[in-house]
Amino acid sequence: MPTFKYLAKEPDGKSITGLLESKSQASAIEQLRAKQLIIISVEQARAGGLKTRAKGKRVKLDDLVIFSRQLATMVDSGIPLVQALDILYEQMENRQFRDVIGKARQDIEAGSSLSEAFAKHPRIFSALYVSMVKAGETSGLLDDILDRLAGYLEKSNALQRKVRSAMVYPAVVISMALLITMLLVLKVVPTFKGIFDTLGGQLPLPTRVLIGISDFLRHYFFIWFGGVVLGVGGLMRFVRTEQGKGLYDRFILKAPVIGSLVQKVSIAKFARTLATLVKSGVPIIGSLDIVAKTSGNRVVEKALVEVRTYIREGESIAEPLSRCPVFPPMVVRMIGVGEQTGELEKMLTKIADFYEEQVDASVAGLTSILEPLIIAFLGVVIGGIVLAMFMPIFKLTTIVGGQ
Repeated sequence: MPTFKYLAKEPDGKSITGLLESKSQASAIEQLRAKQLIIISVEQARAGGLKTRAKGKRVKLDDLVIFSRQLATMVDSGIPLVQALDILYEQMENRQFRDVIGKARQDIEAGSSLSEAFAKHPRIFSALYVSMVKAGETSGLLDDILDRLAGYLEKSNALQRKVRSAMVYPAVVISMALLITMLLVLKVVPTFKGIFDTLGGQLPLPTRVLIGISDFLRHYFFIWFGGVVLGVGGLMRFVRTEQGKGLYDRFILKAPVIGSLVQKVSIAKFARTLATLVKSGVPIIGSLDIVAKTSGNRVVEKALVEVRTYIREGESIAEPLSRCPVFPPMVVRMIGVGEQTGELEKMLTKIADFYEEQVDASVAGLTSILEPLIIAFLGVVIGGIVLAMFMPIFKLTTIVGGQ
């Protein structure tokens, strides 16, 4: 069905623009007139127009949080859904999100439910989001579900920011250290080599090794640099494959120091997501399917898929979880107690809160561990280069002093 771009005025004189799907231009005009709009222009949108915008400015998680909270407030206030989306459409600054809200409003006017309208835009509204909205529509608690969704997204975003902030500092320092090292090897060492050639004599072994490395890096720059670029690019492409992603996730979970942090983040995300879905009334099988897909780790995803299979066969959640090494005994036992007492959502929330606190402590500990390691690296590498360059000068000074 073609899409038409329109410019019209509301009865109060306010100009509005938007996109409208219709069989023909005449049909689009009829739909606009039915809304009591004064039509200025209606023309067919160019093919790929909406897709081009979709690839432009990303919809940030903060935008989705604000949208969810505002929609929850308006639904709770008794404002009709179409009117609420119309208000949000007008005030949304992100053009991509604005177009999506406009299309969702049109779908609802055509008879679709809110969850069905959101499901057409999976790049913005995840399976978790759509499932919770559907549960809210079924239970009649849409405003509460939307508010709960906003709270979940805020906590998930905060958790991601903590991990990213822990990685930024060491990444920047290591990058600067490598840049300084390459500058010394490629620019400073050749200058000293010219001085050493004029002096003559046998240079110390560390100095000869350093000069050899410098000559190799300078003379074969495009070969080794191209090899590094191709190697990194090939590795990144492999990690994006199903097999590569699985191997990477398995490796990162077993990596020293970082592995423990990744495991805690995965457990916190699993518990928070499952708690939110269970509290919203989403069936446990469907909840586990969503949690598995949104886990972000293939090892965790595989474990949850197996748990879902065992639950279908009649087992509890805790029993198959106990056979997955990713989940510690404390987590399994707390989930088991939650199932037995009928307070699974409460136990999962406690697990999420506990592991989010553990992530905070791990991030602080990781930073304190990495700082001395980075300092030691800088001291050994850069100090070694400086020492190797000055060893011949020390030797010459000793010879001159002895004479």
